[in-house]
Amino acid sequence: MAHEWDATTYDSLELPHEEWGRRVLDRLRLAGDERVLDAGCGTGRDAEALLARWPGVRLVALDGSSQMLDVARERLGDGVELVHADLTEPLPLDPAEPVDAVMSVAAFHWVRDHDLLFAHLAAVMRPGARLTSDCGGRGNVRNLDAAIAAALPEPPEVWEFAGVDDTRERLERAGFDVEDVRLREHPFRIEDRATFEAYLASVCLSGYLRDLPEDQHRDFVSAVADGFEAPVIDYVRLEIDAVRR
Repeated sequence: MAHEWDATTYDSLELPHEEWGRRVLDRLRLAGDERVLDAGCGTGRDAEALLARWPGVRLVALDGSSQMLDVARERLGDGVELVHADLTEPLPLDPAEPVDAVMSVAAFHWVRDHDLLFAHLAAVMRPGARLTSDCGGRGNVRNLDAAIAAALPEPPEVWEFAGVDDTRERLERAGFDVEDVRLREHPFRIEDRATFEAYLASVCLSGYLRDLPEDQHRDFVSAVADGFEAPVIDYVRLEIDAVRR
């Protein structure tokens, strides 16, 4: 999961993640005084929205990117506990103070081993704590994958996004009672070509750009953008609602 981002550019863009975050917050069912873990907090947009709804929440904002946390720190101030940690490793939270809820927006699909992910989350949650999340699900960004493959000399590894049944099984094995797991299509259109390329470079292609010489970045992003029939990314969201057993 640990991955560095151009967090400033990322944070300047209009993101579909904001709607995904609102949907997560709508399902959290907080009283307002809980200790809540934002797992994969990014630049803190969803954490900020959480605190606007429930100012009394004690928030732990965790991310694997130090650049994301730097922007989150500026946005959220000193009242939030910021944790630099990788969701693929045991989480460095005080076991004497388990969290009452976990929220996550657009983060879990970066973790290959969801059995490990859910086990690490369960380990820091009290019994009865809610897990409410959104991430890429089965069928996510297929047109993006096709555009990337067309722009590369050799086919890249295709990322396998989780589906409903396998996610239910993994949650149950990790100690959760599953309320609902579902897939939801959410195509995202960006009409302006420059903005579309900036979005692709910052949000979708950072891992590929990291492995390319800088003087090839612009041409690669442009080639990927040319591979779309329309400036629409075919997002499919996997939404999870579960309770720590």
